Amino acid sequence: MNTSTALIALGAALRQTRIERGLTQAVVAEWAGVPRLKVIQVEAGDGRVASRYYAQVAAALGQRLGLQPARRPTLEELQREAAEGGI
Repeated sequence: MNTSTALIALGAALRQTRIERGLTQAVVAEWAGVPRLKVIQVEAGDGRVASRYYAQVAAALGQRLGLQPARRPTLEELQREAAEGGI
């Protein structure tokens, strides 16, 4: 997974958490102590945004950023995806 893909996935997860909790971007921005534009950029997975904003938005949502090992698909998974037309 490249950096851009990882940030997009992170932003989408933060956005989903916000929506599931029924919060607006404005509320999250206020709780995080950042401008609403930063919340928008974080949710979009914008790579130009400093990592501290991702952390602040996550914290405002009661989440914590962490690391987990990358996982590559197995040969069987790749073959199945190819057979389904995904590759």
